Amino acid sequence: MGGDACIANTRLSVWLFVSLRQQGATDANLFEAYPSLTAADLVNVWAYADAYPDEIQTALDEQEAAMQEDL
Repeated sequence: MGGDACIANTRLSVWLFVSLRQQGATDANLFEAYPSLTAADLVNVWAYADAYPDEIQTALDEQEAAMQEDL
């Protein structure tokens, strides 16, 4: 995933889950949308996001810029 932090053994990036949470998704919503996730996966996602907020914000900003270019 271009160096982005991901959930172990997946291509699901931490910034994706932070973005979804910022949009109002709950952990229950995430488990429904990604049934292969475990509780430990989400614990690790939130712990990583808390530990490296600048990295996650940079990834979110880059994603937003890429989306704007596509418009």
